[in-house]
Amino acid sequence: MTGPAALGELLRPLVPRVLGVLVRRYGQFDACEDAVQEALIAASAQWPAEGVPDNPQAWLVTVAARRLTDLWRSESARRRREESLALREPADAAAVAGPGEDRPSDRDDTLTVLFLCCHPAVSPPSQVALTLRAVGGLTTAQIAKAFLVPEATMARRVTRAKESIAAAGSSFGEPAAAEYTERLRVVLQVLYLIFNEGYTATSGTDLQVPELAHEAIRLARAVRALRPDDGEVAGLLALLLLTDARRDARTGPGGELVTLAEQDREHWDRAMIAEGAALIGRTLGRGPVGVYQVQAAIAALHDEAPSTETTDWVQIAQLYEVLQELAPSPVVTLNQAIAVSMVDGPTRGLELLDTIAGDSRMRQSHRLDAVRAHLLERAGDPAAAREHYRRAAARTASEPEQRYLENRAARLD
Repeated sequence: MTGPAALGELLRPLVPRVLGVLVRRYGQFDACEDAVQEALIAASAQWPAEGVPDNPQAWLVTVAARRLTDLWRSESARRRREESLALREPADAAAVAGPGEDRPSDRDDTLTVLFLCCHPAVSPPSQVALTLRAVGGLTTAQIAKAFLVPEATMARRVTRAKESIAAAGSSFGEPAAAEYTERLRVVLQVLYLIFNEGYTATSGTDLQVPELAHEAIRLARAVRALRPDDGEVAGLLALLLLTDARRDARTGPGGELVTLAEQDREHWDRAMIAEGAALIGRTLGRGPVGVYQVQAAIAALHDEAPSTETTDWVQIAQLYEVLQELAPSPVVTLNQAIAVSMVDGPTRGLELLDTIAGDSRMRQSHRLDAVRAHLLERAGDPAAAREHYRRAAARTASEPEQRYLENRAARLD
């Protein structure tokens, strides 16, 4: 172990495993999650100085169990007796079996913990916050910093998430078969939300928050390892890899936004593109097609093209038609309009944008004005394009996007 980054890489995969052991043994997700956080803090303080223990997971389980014991000691004598075993454990011993366990648990509870964090009773912002904390091992302060909100705000989101889970009476385990597909869909949606915030931050001075994108990819890999035959899990991982491959080319020397058409494709990560393209290539056609598979196929077409001009826009436009059938939304129409404009001209793209102009879901977004401005500029209407660039700039809270849109407007003066 050479530093905080290496320590983080070691600890993060262990977080849901340790939490799973504790929740299976003791219940009380809320208290167990807090105890795991304290164990992580202890590891961060001790391991760099004293070395990594022989069994890091067992060490974390033991320390977290001790924290739980300290908590419960003050609550009741019964809980003290139940946890007395944990008090007697040596720190480096393997995780011993808890009540009702035949042997120390070595199961990977990552997906089960994800199901709990993404419970439908929890709001999407709180699902994201709790997932990053309970599965990603990030502290509340780290999550708050990534989302540019006060730590107290993020702490309330985490607390509300735990309260909602407790109020829903959720048990620790995989969902029933009848609701499994929908619950997994929510898990994938939360991971995609985390990635998107990392890839294009909705506010702040930086265009990207790479650590969020990296964490989403890591978690998608973990889910993929547990569900290797699920086409949508593979589709999401492929989509994240194919998208993140362009990261280094998306910003200039001053942190300015560089659009897809203007990016130097020599800076795209070819290893990530190869991995993502191979994954989606193996997945498509082997089962029901899903939204992430279609989006990954679109991303692969972009990534494999030498330039914007040589991109297969006809196939991309066709794939957006498929996406509209699978999951119609104004955001899909927005992206479809760009693809259609590359095939049939900007006027046809503007006609598609008109179909979502009154959609309330776009009211808070700057993207409709930004795309309309781009198509108006291509259609030879600089005055209207300038107006929409400025409207878009006024609506985004991302400073790099503001600067980009204002510059585009200024070029048309």
